[in-house]
Amino acid sequence: MKLLTILFVTFVLGLLSTKIFQGDWNFLFSGNLGMAAFIIFTGLAHFKFQKGMAMMIPEFIPGKMFWVYFTGVLEIAAGIGLMIPAIRELTAVLLIVFYVLVFMANINSSRKNINIFKADFSGPGMAYLYKERIPMQLILLAWTWYFGIYLN
Repeated sequence: MKLLTILFVTFVLGLLSTKIFQGDWNFLFSGNLGMAAFIIFTGLAHFKFQKGMAMMIPEFIPGKMFWVYFTGVLEIAAGIGLMIPAIRELTAVLLIVFYVLVFMANINSSRKNINIFKADFSGPGMAYLYKERIPMQLILLAWTWYFGIYLN
């Protein structure tokens, strides 16, 4: 849940900034800024922890390193897209689809006890999936829908 700190802190800082500089709370901007910061941060992690991320991908998918880098770039692009009003809704829809697809890699990772930071099998396993990843996925899905589609 440490990653969610990025989402919530950036959201609060965005709210405070818009109140100070614009005189009003801008929830739409701040919510998308929070998600943009979160998804860009996770996208950058694909380049730092690429070996561990590749281990998450199911065996039947070829070209694992390509997918690690590709999804990292995709996440960074999605973060930028959320901040562009003209493409925000489309970006949010695609990001929701992406979250659902990527969840399969998280299930695979948990089943194998993968530690993406060490690129080994010393990870927390299924406990991580149930206690952290599923709740985080639900928050990300709801947040992206609310700020990227509903409020847009």
